[in-house]
Amino acid sequence: MSKPDLLLVAGLTPRVVEQLEKDFTLHRYCDAEDKSAFLKDVPAGIRFVATGGSAGCTREIIEALPDLEIISSFGVGYDAVDVDAAKEHDVRVTNTPDVLNDCVAEVAMALMLALAHRLPEADRYLRDGRWESEGSFPLTAELTGRKLGIIGLGRIGKTIARLAQAFQMQVVYHGRSEQPHQPYTYYSDPKTMARDVDWLLVIAPSTPETQGIVNRDVLEALGPEGRLVNVARGDLVDEEVLIEMLSSGGIAGAALDVFAQEPHVPEALRKLDNVVLLPHVGSATHKTRAAMGDLVVRNLRAHLKGDPLPTPVA
Repeated sequence: MSKPDLLLVAGLTPRVVEQLEKDFTLHRYCDAEDKSAFLKDVPAGIRFVATGGSAGCTREIIEALPDLEIISSFGVGYDAVDVDAAKEHDVRVTNTPDVLNDCVAEVAMALMLALAHRLPEADRYLRDGRWESEGSFPLTAELTGRKLGIIGLGRIGKTIARLAQAFQMQVVYHGRSEQPHQPYTYYSDPKTMARDVDWLLVIAPSTPETQGIVNRDVLEALGPEGRLVNVARGDLVDEEVLIEMLSSGGIAGAALDVFAQEPHVPEALRKLDNVVLLPHVGSATHKTRAAMGDLVVRNLRAHLKGDPLPTPVA
C-alpha cells in the first residue's frame, strides 16, 4: 500500500523528517527554488502539510491543495499559518504547546539575569583585559524584590511567573481578560502596568490585537529605570521606538530573543551596550525540540488513523 503524500513546507529536524518518512511520501516545498511552480507540479490528493512556526502555511498553499485536511506546525506560535483560509477550507491546524514551557521560561529568566547583572558586558570586560587594567566592573542591578509585569499569562507566562517568584519578584499581568483563581494582580491596560513595574516581559501570541502592543506610550510608561524582555514575537514591540528609547536612556535596557524581521537584527540595536540579544533560541534545546517534533508527528499520525488530534488549534 502506498504512503499518503505530505507537503513539507518548512525544513524540520532530521529526527522529524525520519519519522515522517515512515508514514508519508514527502514533497519538499521547503527546498524548491520556484515554489509556485513546485505547487503546480505536486501530485493531486495531498492531505497533509508539515511546517514550522516561522514558515507557516499561506492561503496560496492551502488553496493549491484542494484535498488538504491538516496542517501540523512545529512551534507553539502559529501566526504564520493562515488560519482563516484553513477554516474556510475545513483544514485542521495543530501546534506544539506545553512541551516547551519550561525551556522558554528558563531562557526568559536567563535574559533577565543577564541584563540585570550585565553578564555579557562583564564577560567582555574580563576577556578584553580590562579587569587588570581598569579595576572592578561597575555595579549592577538585581532581580530580587523587583516587580515584574507579564504581557500574556498563558502556559509559558505562568511558568515564568512561578520562576520569578523564586527570586522573590512581585508578579502582575496583562491579558485579554482577567483570569480567575490567579494569585497575580491583573491590569486591563498595558501602559498602566508598565508604569508600575520594574520589568516588562512579553510572552503573548502574535495576533492583530497584540501586534505593536509595546508601543511608545508603554515604553515611556516603563521609564528610564525599566527593562523590557521579549520572548514572544518581534512584532509585539515597536522596534524603531524601542531602539530610540534605548539609545536615549528612555528605558534602562532590553533583553530580546525575537525581532521584527528575523533573522535580520537592526545594526542600531546590535551596537547598543544596554541590550542582550539572542537569535530566537527560546525553545532550542535537544530535549525540547525533540518533544516538539514528536508532537508534530503525533498530530499527523492521529489524523491519518482517524483519532482525536493531540493539540488542535483550529
